[in-house]
Amino acid sequence: MEIIRAEALTKIYDGIKAVDGLELSVEKGEVFGFIGPNGAGKTTSIGMMVGLIEPTSGKCFVKGVDVTRNPMEAKRITGYLPDGVGFYSNLTARQNLRYFAKFYDLKDADRRIDELLRYVGLEKVEKPVGTYSRGMKQRLGLAQALLNDPEVIFLDEPTSGLDPQGVIQFRKAIKELSGQGKTVFFSSHILDEVRHVCNTIGIISGGKLVVKGTPEEVRKKMSKEGTVRIVVKVIGDMPRLTDPRIIEASYQDGTAVLTAESDIRDSISEELYRKEYRIKEMRLEEKSLEDIFLETVYGGA
Repeated sequence: MEIIRAEALTKIYDGIKAVDGLELSVEKGEVFGFIGPNGAGKTTSIGMMVGLIEPTSGKCFVKGVDVTRNPMEAKRITGYLPDGVGFYSNLTARQNLRYFAKFYDLKDADRRIDELLRYVGLEKVEKPVGTYSRGMKQRLGLAQALLNDPEVIFLDEPTSGLDPQGVIQFRKAIKELSGQGKTVFFSSHILDEVRHVCNTIGIISGGKLVVKGTPEEVRKKMSKEGTVRIVVKVIGDMPRLTDPRIIEASYQDGTAVLTAESDIRDSISEELYRKEYRIKEMRLEEKSLEDIFLETVYGGA
């Protein structure tokens, strides 16, 4: 069942398209990883999806609700943790959550707040939020995003700036939320983060969605069609190979890493045999998801 849908979602600032015709759908219960470099359009896209930024054109629907036309109805079923979440620094965690609970007209707000503070490990912390670490503020932000027990949760760079323990805690929370049947839309510029928790990912670059699918589908889709990578190892120093179908080659001691137009392992074997080299190893090597991501958004840098 589709629960998030963006249709040609576009946002223009001063003539520049921050988001350019975003077409996207997310199924109920998915953990969707929205990845791209800083400035790619992730935060602007999420801002439009949660009703905080009005699109220049296009539409976004959450569980069939048009977010732009019915923002309050959409907010009742969504939770949002922004990048750099803000609180009243002179209030405690409990006092902050009580304030935000008023916007949802919760019938048993104190019980819900107690439950959430235990969930994020802040139930015994009574000091003002202004004294909190980055990780504590992020955990409180997650509690705020879950106040109304939303069906869809948007998390914008939730692990940015956290120490390793904080990152592990957020990964665990995301998996638990997914296990409860909630849909999690999770943005990051760090591929390793989304790979640990997401079953579907989308890569955004320059305001455009470049590819979407499972990590394996994305890797296959974004691999350059018509080329293969071949690793060859010989006993002794590797000679320069001459097959004209080799596009790129790097040599180090007894190893060559080749990008070729096709699988030319037979030709390489014959050439090395003629030159009286003994082959230790020769294999096709598929590009990793990290390789694909770097090529897609940074041009391989």
